[in-house]
Amino acid sequence: MCLRSFLTASALLALTACSTVPITGRSQLNLIPGNSMMSMSYQQYDTFLKEHTLSANKEQTAMVKRVGARVQDAVERYFAAGGKSSLLAGYRWEFNLVEDKQVNAWCMPGGKVVVYTGILPVTQSETGLAVVMGHEIAHALAEHGNERMSQGLLSQFGGAALGEALATPPAATRQLWMTAYGVGTQYGALLPYSRLQESEADRLGLIFMAMAGYDPGEAVPFWQRMSSQKGGQAPPEFLSTHPSGATRIENLRKLLPEANSYYKGTPAKTR
Repeated sequence: MCLRSFLTASALLALTACSTVPITGRSQLNLIPGNSMMSMSYQQYDTFLKEHTLSANKEQTAMVKRVGARVQDAVERYFAAGGKSSLLAGYRWEFNLVEDKQVNAWCMPGGKVVVYTGILPVTQSETGLAVVMGHEIAHALAEHGNERMSQGLLSQFGGAALGEALATPPAATRQLWMTAYGVGTQYGALLPYSRLQESEADRLGLIFMAMAGYDPGEAVPFWQRMSSQKGGQAPPEFLSTHPSGATRIENLRKLLPEANSYYKGTPAKTR
């Protein structure tokens, strides 16, 4: 295929795949159909759980499931209030704690959440855990994984080969899936979230945890503790895709008044 034809195909693909973030309305590039993302999510999640060991700590496992259930309920109420419950169709929520020293957590499409035991010393409490899980669930609901996986696929395969890549996913496609969701260093360098994506996840994560009954103000000390984890040659896995620092803390403080309105039970308006 000549360069001109390739560029035309890629441009048409990008145009037809342009969508908006379900919650904020920001335009984003999502090349992969939602049902395909959901199907891949369930397959990859099951594979991940078969290859990893679930925590035997009953108390910590129960905490992860409890926080997950409360955030799930908050998400469903938030979407219902905005008349957008249909966007959660097909979700099969699941919350698991995996025995792993990595300071990490993630959420795949369809509400498939994994928390690593290595992050619990940093979360320190159930509310700290709610900060993490609310943030990761927000990334999934805003389809940030689809967005950055689409960018990686378009860059790697180009418009013409993308359909074939998705129809018969080679190892490279699986690697892009795993890196898009931050599922472990063995799959290569992670694709960083953009500043806009992080801002969306921070804002929505605070609202979800607040609606779930957790103090959103705890997000500030949590991210301060995460920042202190950077000592050494490489940052924790969680920070590889979640930039931290003074700027983030400042932005979180700006988001707290809105989140606190939900925590107090008197949100002015569901957005």
